[in-house]
Amino acid sequence: MKDREKPLSPYHPFAPQYWPTWLGIGFLWLVVKLPFRMQLAVGRGLGRLFKLLSGYRRTITRTNIGLCFPDLDSQQQAQLVNRFYDSLGMSLVETAFAYWANDRDFDRFGTLDGLEHIESAHQQGKGILLLSGHFCSLDFAGRILVKHHPACFTYQKLRNRLMDTAIKKRRAETSELLINRYDTRGFIKALKAGHVVWYAPDQDQSRKNSVFAPFFGIPANTLTSTTKLVKLTGAVVLPFHIRRLPDSKGYALTIAPPLEDFPGASEVADATRFNALLESQVRENPEQYLWMHRRFKTRPAKGEKLYPQKPRRIRKKQRRQRKKNKGLG
Repeated sequence: MKDREKPLSPYHPFAPQYWPTWLGIGFLWLVVKLPFRMQLAVGRGLGRLFKLLSGYRRTITRTNIGLCFPDLDSQQQAQLVNRFYDSLGMSLVETAFAYWANDRDFDRFGTLDGLEHIESAHQQGKGILLLSGHFCSLDFAGRILVKHHPACFTYQKLRNRLMDTAIKKRRAETSELLINRYDTRGFIKALKAGHVVWYAPDQDQSRKNSVFAPFFGIPANTLTSTTKLVKLTGAVVLPFHIRRLPDSKGYALTIAPPLEDFPGASEVADATRFNALLESQVRENPEQYLWMHRRFKTRPAKGEKLYPQKPRRIRKKQRRQRKKNKGLG
């Protein structure tokens, strides 16, 4: 968990390369003017379009679902893939709604249970880690959360500078503090100050500061940062669950009681405990988890690969090869 950001070149938001992004932003701005049920219907359509256009991510999604749900036959797995893309498309519209809607709009769409666990931790003078995973409705759920209690959110820079600037700005407006996901000092400072920090350590980043722990029965490279942060700050860990309710009925957020005896005997034990907790949440509504992330990218045995190479890396190699061939010619 260190800051990996590199110096960036000058940014011109109205450069031609960003015109498609502006078009997309304008389209979403119009969509969120529709009744909410219609917004989600449009979102499902966007998700199905993305499935058709993004073969690389579609392959990752199918691989992950095949690995995690081997008990489902091929047709059932395909249905789950389709439901995931519906959910992903809805999350795009939900994010736009979260950025542009008024606070009062969230009273009719979301509930939060377990706020007393935050209050109890505050009475003890402790910071709080809201431990969660990457579910589709993150930004929408964030607006519901901050209506009830201030919280700190994390961010990671995006390749698209226009989207990166817009998302960072919007999150900063609703967040008590915005922390770069690699900024260890920022996490420590916030937790020692008694803040509530929403944290989702369920992505495969590297072998460093990670251990292998089972997730759906598969060894998954899992960050040990949760254990380290609690040891350094004495923070309370509260499991946090996000669910989109069926039939456009809204969203249910649940803050569970604090994890007891955490940290445990070892980092592996803590990672295993977190993965088991996350798996139980995912199984309730599997289509709402972010399956297109390469969750099992790093393998215990080096050389084993479960996913195809990124298209941009293939293109980069092809460009290098063309230059090499041109030089030889």
